[in-house]
Amino acid sequence: MYAVVACLFFAVVVYAAACYDNKTLTTPEEIREINKEFRKIDKETDVLSFPIFEKKDIDMLRKNGEIVDEDMPQDVLGDIIISMKKVEEQAKEYGHSVERELAYMVVHGFYHLMGYDHMVEEDKKVMREKEEKVLESLDIVR
Repeated sequence: MYAVVACLFFAVVVYAAACYDNKTLTTPEEIREINKEFRKIDKETDVLSFPIFEKKDIDMLRKNGEIVDEDMPQDVLGDIIISMKKVEEQAKEYGHSVERELAYMVVHGFYHLMGYDHMVEEDKKVMREKEEKVLESLDIVR
């Protein structure tokens, strides 16, 4: 299974224009501690993303597809932390493979690193469409 995980990570990174992000697979206990420390939420979760830049910073660094500030790192996005137990539970809950759920978590985390969110319904719709487009292009379906 871990070979599949590595391939999924690689495919998503390649799809994401070869940007660098750090992905960590962890336990429910560890992700809960990280969530508590950095977000002040004492609760287990499936995925956490810690972007290097905020959305406004990303937009500022690139204008019309052009790099604005050559001195700023353009290919470092941030960290994605995923609870493998949650991935397994959610795969079962949603009736699809662990590989598909893990790929979704990686893509979901990636879009958080890019400044997307799903707290408002309109934003959620935009983010979900982007996630599904990536997964479909990689032939990772439900």
